[in-house]
Amino acid sequence: MKKNKTGAVILGVAFVWFTTHFGGGFASGAQIYSYFVRYGIWCLIMPVFAMLYNTVFFAYSLRFARKHEVYDYRSYNNAFYGRFAPIFSNLFEILYICVMCVAPAVAFATGGATLSTLTGLPYLFCTFLIGVFIFVVAIFGTDLVRKVASVLSICIIAGLLIVYIPNIISGLSGISEAAESMTQAELPLGDALYSAFLYGTFQLSNIAVFVQHAKSFDRPGDAVKSMGVGFVVNALMMVMVVLGLMTIYTDPEAAGQSVPTLFMVQNGVGASFMTPLISILIILGAVSTAVNMVAAMVKRICGERKNTSGKSTENRKFQITRKEIIAALICCIVDFGIAQFGLLTLIQKAYSFLAYLAIPVILIPYIVHMIATRFDTKN
Repeated sequence: MKKNKTGAVILGVAFVWFTTHFGGGFASGAQIYSYFVRYGIWCLIMPVFAMLYNTVFFAYSLRFARKHEVYDYRSYNNAFYGRFAPIFSNLFEILYICVMCVAPAVAFATGGATLSTLTGLPYLFCTFLIGVFIFVVAIFGTDLVRKVASVLSICIIAGLLIVYIPNIISGLSGISEAAESMTQAELPLGDALYSAFLYGTFQLSNIAVFVQHAKSFDRPGDAVKSMGVGFVVNALMMVMVVLGLMTIYTDPEAAGQSVPTLFMVQNGVGASFMTPLISILIILGAVSTAVNMVAAMVKRICGERKNTSGKSTENRKFQITRKEIIAALICCIVDFGIAQFGLLTLIQKAYSFLAYLAIPVILIPYIVHMIATRFDTKN
């Protein structure tokens, strides 16, 4: 029984990574096209390198959190950065506040716009509905977030397979033409590597989202197993999206599409069925990212729940405090407000800015830490 529970937790945390990574930009194909497909034939392997890069850092951070028992990201950062914490913990705080303004706002805007298109309801009302769902799930804490992540992951992966596999099979000739065109273009490997590096570096800020889930592991080594599973799931899904987008690569209109996946579906098989399905996937992807990030911010503000009532942890699991409600509400109101400005273009540019900010705050300190502590094995 314990072995089954351990396996469920390992899968659950892996799915938290996938649902955090799989946002509106992923679902729409816009991020995959911008960071990988437009750099030519290298798009077939660069997603794997980007996810391998993330796997090393995410596994390292989760293992450290479990080993040292620090589960909100401020406590985690104070322990990780050690005597440099007064500088780097505060820099990380600034970085994560920026991420909290960017990523969930994209979720509100993308999810709201898609829901509005699908139902015909006003955009403002649709973003409000998205916000209510995010708020309700986020305030109930880590356990519910992980369970929702597992359910959403299964739904999203099943939906992606239904949308992409038929279009990839029917568009094999288009993929072949795209590969030939990409090869002839001889786009430089360096540009593709740099784009994949930026993509992976921006994702490093998700460490703040993940460390709260380290508490669920039986031992630190489970973090490595969980992120190994996450690597397989994320890399496979990304390569599948790349292949799907390659079916429309040679179409002159493809490069100008804001939602490339929708363009692929409209020009592929089963458009009448696939169009609402991919719209639902985009909404699920947007919501899953925002839920994980808002829950992490609530955990940071409110800290660990202390059992002072004498009730069992199981009975208190889904109880919420007024402070947690207010924290989640403020996060959702701020992100909802940003989404109303239609800042998607600005937000997309902010991703690269956040990647550059993450280099001195996360990338370099983590590499130094890995070397100095021999991957946290040296006392």
